[in-house]
Amino acid sequence: MTRARASTSPRLIQEDTTLMATPLGVQLYTVRDQMKDDRDDVLRRIAEIGYGAVEPYDPMDDPKGFRQVADDLGLAVSSTHAYALLSEEPPVVLDAVATIGTDLVIIPGGIAEEEFTTRDGLQRTADLLNGLAESAAPYGMRIGYHNHWWEIEPRVDGVHAIEALAALLEPRVFLEIDTYWASVGGADVPELLGRLGDRVLALHVKDGPGVKGEPHTAVGEGTIAVPEILAARPDAWRIVELDSCATDVVEALARSHAYLTGLESR
Repeated sequence: MTRARASTSPRLIQEDTTLMATPLGVQLYTVRDQMKDDRDDVLRRIAEIGYGAVEPYDPMDDPKGFRQVADDLGLAVSSTHAYALLSEEPPVVLDAVATIGTDLVIIPGGIAEEEFTTRDGLQRTADLLNGLAESAAPYGMRIGYHNHWWEIEPRVDGVHAIEALAALLEPRVFLEIDTYWASVGGADVPELLGRLGDRVLALHVKDGPGVKGEPHTAVGEGTIAVPEILAARPDAWRIVELDSCATDVVEALARSHAYLTGLESR
């Protein structure tokens, strides 16, 4: 698996990421509004904070230009969300993913919530993801799924729906667990991660009041048991995402980075 892309350009990274299994990343949906004004400046600010990776939410949006800026800033592309796989021909989307430079391609939603309430619905979801995994395999890519609360709250066969889904997925299909929404959905997140094991290649790390409909906070300033969660899957990509934020979002990313790197030094 490709963990990071080498770059010969001067790095703006301010921390020694060798202390970490993988560099801290940012899901760029966090700064979607700011990127509409000046994508390149936003990426520069993320690199200057000290993040070493980013996760795009639309690989179809200027993949060549995005790749060039990421390379210039020394930012790895940990993975990408790809709603487009649910509406476009896979080769078109996967060619764009290849250009931005990652091998982890994630379906972040777009499947009806009701599908996660029954075993038949989970089987249909697994068939969809397994089929996409077959399309991605010739590209050397893996398909993953990203949860919200609605894959956690229902129980199917006595376990959280996401666990029942995992049992139906081919081994090459991975999970990106959104640790905040897993907690909101009622899971003991460290225990959930322990049960899912190596199926989990990436974590969305976020914080806040732990309820639906309220803005998120910088990581470390809310109610989520972040240290215990990260300890449960220490080798997974750690990708900060704030779906919404009541404060300046770039400042919240900076505070999140300071908190998370502080945990590494303990």
